[in-house]
Amino acid sequence: MPKVRLAGSVKGERDPNRESRARLLYQLFSKGWDIYNSNGDQRISLSNIERKIIESDAFVFTPGASLEDLFKAISIFVGYQTLDRNLQAKPTILLNTDSSWNGLYGLLNHLNVMGTVKQQPRDYLLEAAHVENVIELLDIARNTGLPDGERGRTGEAAGASFETPVPEDHLGNVCVFCSASIEKEDYLRDGYELGKQLAENRLGCVSGAGSSGIMGEVVRGSVDAGGWTGGSNVPHIIEMEGLPEGLSSFWLKPDIYTRMEIMIERSDAFVIFPGGAGTVQEMIALMIFKHQGKKGMADKPVLVFDRTDAEGRKFWTPLIKLLQEWCYDGEFVVVNELSNIVPTLKRLMGKVSF
Repeated sequence: MPKVRLAGSVKGERDPNRESRARLLYQLFSKGWDIYNSNGDQRISLSNIERKIIESDAFVFTPGASLEDLFKAISIFVGYQTLDRNLQAKPTILLNTDSSWNGLYGLLNHLNVMGTVKQQPRDYLLEAAHVENVIELLDIARNTGLPDGERGRTGEAAGASFETPVPEDHLGNVCVFCSASIEKEDYLRDGYELGKQLAENRLGCVSGAGSSGIMGEVVRGSVDAGGWTGGSNVPHIIEMEGLPEGLSSFWLKPDIYTRMEIMIERSDAFVIFPGGAGTVQEMIALMIFKHQGKKGMADKPVLVFDRTDAEGRKFWTPLIKLLQEWCYDGEFVVVNELSNIVPTLKRLMGKVSF
């Protein structure tokens, strides 16, 4: 029998979503689906999420979206984008009877307009208006398949991991989460300038080790200025994006989740630069780790660069609004000017005197 992984949980006997979840379980069982996580009590971590994906044939998210539900849904969307072989032909349904998924759809639509999400979100995260619609969408998706992600592979092979010690005057590592697809020159210049400023201030640059878009320019700016650069990537993404030149350290990982894990572990602060769904995924992961009290995360500052483009549009305002429901004051800091990023980092990291 095909297996569907159910996300979300029921919070007590008075939860308004209790009835719809019961109806959903009945519908799925009666149509021949085996169900993982029917009680909503299984926890997902970065180290096991890919295994959960491999075990499943489809994914259904229930109403009452939580921060962890958002992370899981955006992670699957990123998997579709990056041509994760383990997600091939596996549909995802968001049961949106309470409109709790509107914020995520709105954010992804905004990023589509801004150019960092090329795909139409609802082509991959299928929206169900009622319980009965879930079965209908699962049947259609399994019969017709999903779009191919509109990306290709270059055929470049993954290299082996390597490590170079940080310099003696090193003040810490800053992880820059950003887009590997933006091609607009002003965004690329900003990325290069940030990498350069990090190096000039003796701050290492950690990235997703892609050679394209802002990601490639951040690394190039740091390398050109003589900075230490570290990065992590996975084989199937390297085949699409290649690796940047000049990395000081490189950590090859099997999937995007363990890749994110080592980037977070090896960093002392984080900058959320203009990016796409992957950057949203990474930002939500940082907030979840702070809420869970993950060791060391409380002292690691997170900066969101809410850049204003030439048309007056704020890049990350929809993300900031989305997170306000779950995040507390001080868990991340919003910076509006490129010139303020490094000074703010230095202040928050306690590196103001040299």
